Amino acid sequence: MSHAVDAPTPLHIPAIPVRQVLPWAVFAGLLLLLVMYFVSTEQGALSLFGGANVHEFVHDGRHLLGFPCH
Repeated sequence: MSHAVDAPTPLHIPAIPVRQVLPWAVFAGLLLLLVMYFVSTEQGALSLFGGANVHEFVHDGRHLLGFPCH
């Protein structure tokens, strides 16, 4: 028994223009830099906020990423 097998239709993947991706990439990069600032530097020499609240909030993440804090 032989059956004819239809060839699969080629999959068309639409191209995404750089103009649509660039604003989201810039936003994600700035957000990443902000998070890295709070994890790495905040409550140190360049502290923007007083107290220890930010330090305690990011303390475990700071050690997980290898930033010393005490």
